[in-house]
Amino acid sequence: MPATIEEMLAILADPGTIATVGASTNPEKPAHSVPAYLVEQEFDVRPVNPSATDILGIRTVPSLDQVDGPVTVVQVFRPAEEAPDIARQAIEAGAEVLWLQLGIVSDEAARIAEEGGLTVVMNACMRAVHKKHVRNTP
Repeated sequence: MPATIEEMLAILADPGTIATVGASTNPEKPAHSVPAYLVEQEFDVRPVNPSATDILGIRTVPSLDQVDGPVTVVQVFRPAEEAPDIARQAIEAGAEVLWLQLGIVSDEAARIAEEGGLTVVMNACMRAVHKKHVRNTP
């Protein structure tokens, strides 16, 4: 069962380390601007992208299993077809939350993550939820 707005707000109240799978070097893509916003809000963002070494001034790792330290939230900016495998990796990483960004829906990934004990957010933008419900700005 995807997370309620109350659960999303609880996640955003103390998200710990956010591993952003599919973070982009292109400032025009949400996979860049959303993590940039989160960094501006002083969240601990760790970009995951096999094609980059640095995003937002942060050392980028090629895969989720190479993120230093514990991962709390796995934020996903990859096609829905890749989400089930990312859900499995999130479980292996010991994450607590699988957050599929706006436009990403995968019932299979949700099932895998929930069976692994993770809270699942699907088809929701972390920045939009934070801006609207935490900062109370459009």
